[in-house]
Amino acid sequence: MRLGRMQWAALAGTLFMLCGVGSASAELRIQRDFGGQIGPYLYKYAMVREAGHRVVIDGPCLSACTLALGIFPRDQICVTPNAVLGFHAAWMPGENGRQVRSDGGTRLLMAAYPPKIRDWIKRRGGLNGKTIFLRGRELAAMYPRCS
Repeated sequence: MRLGRMQWAALAGTLFMLCGVGSASAELRIQRDFGGQIGPYLYKYAMVREAGHRVVIDGPCLSACTLALGIFPRDQICVTPNAVLGFHAAWMPGENGRQVRSDGGTRLLMAAYPPKIRDWIKRRGGLNGKTIFLRGRELAAMYPRCS
């Protein structure tokens, strides 16, 4: 599926709309999230943010899961020593089920990430077909440890 102008505008609008609401009262614990399509993550995270939940990353958070970094404010996210973030270019199924890079989806991901994450990705060659991982001390330097 290729993102048309209207779809791109709708996704971008959703991202910017998410910059509003909430105090932390409960938590979303991410432990084994291997990602998926961007749209459902935008919707899920919008609901969680609106409810004011804190995000605890306590395991793998890969692919579209990493949109949490751009949707929730930094002070609403914490990481445990088990946290691992995995980033790669967005893709869609092409002919014969092969993965085809989605330039629009990849631009959306990069636009959603906070500047420190974008800079970290750029220093590692950008988003492409290879997954790059952020964990350990590097991650703890960017996000607070969960108490």
